[in-house]
Amino acid sequence: MSPLVIYALVFIGVSAVIGVLFFILGEGTAKTAERLDMLTGRRKRDDEANTILKKTALDRDKKSLFEALTPNIVSLQKLIVQADANITPSTFMVISLILGVLGFTASWLAGVKIYLAPLLGILLVMVPFAWLLHQRASRMKTFASQLPESLELVARALRAGHSLAAGLHVVAEEMPKPIADEFNRVYEEQNLGIPIDEALKSMCERVPNLDLRFFVTSVCIQRVTGGDLAEILDKIGYVIRERFKILGMVKALTAEGRLSGVILMALPFLLFLIMLHIKYDYVEKLWTHPLGVKMAATALVMQLFGALVIRKIVNIKV
Repeated sequence: MSPLVIYALVFIGVSAVIGVLFFILGEGTAKTAERLDMLTGRRKRDDEANTILKKTALDRDKKSLFEALTPNIVSLQKLIVQADANITPSTFMVISLILGVLGFTASWLAGVKIYLAPLLGILLVMVPFAWLLHQRASRMKTFASQLPESLELVARALRAGHSLAAGLHVVAEEMPKPIADEFNRVYEEQNLGIPIDEALKSMCERVPNLDLRFFVTSVCIQRVTGGDLAEILDKIGYVIRERFKILGMVKALTAEGRLSGVILMALPFLLFLIMLHIKYDYVEKLWTHPLGVKMAATALVMQLFGALVIRKIVNIKV
């Protein structure tokens, strides 16, 4: 093994050890500071109003190294909470960086072209983010499909003489995840003293769903003006079910267009990889010749524009 490879491996190992130490020490310091704040009573009600429930990634106030270096850590925390991933933002970033370094090192040691090694590293860095976005989309889709039945349960509980909080508890007990977890959190928060309006608004922040916003808005208005909340919830549930029917029809009618868009978007890149393997000298002019660079840039811009046009055509809002 050449000295250059040995130096590179030593550098990567030392960097990984330092990163893990910073991560552990940062979280330990944050936990110690949190305990001291609780003992000295420096935590005021403003902090408690945000959440007085379980520890989640969104609720933790940690000041680790990675959170200090990342300006958008709050957005990452929200994404993790919405995906219901049992991981902290710092751990998530460490995993992403380790995957990127491993991808770059493995491709470089395998003899991959020097300009392709960073690309492979970047792709591996994006894998955890892609997984997180997929988990979030899947959870939000499941939540949306469970919402009409949950609203009907709340309406039945109200007609039976129970309170709104009891209706939320029925949903938490009877419905599966993820909607059971969210409604149970609202129920526990209002039990701990948070007004139910604020608890419902917090759920809207965690779950960006338009139908859920309708439900929360109707509850807030009804608590001020009065009215038959059970009837309102029945109508909201009916509207949501009808919207799902129309959305299913739209997806069936646009399925061919969406499949065509996927094929058209993937075909140029597949042909590029095939030609890169079969006839490398023919493809390398795209980045070695000035005209080839312009052609490649123009093709990428047109490809992106075409993807946006197809997305605009097939994504019909209902």
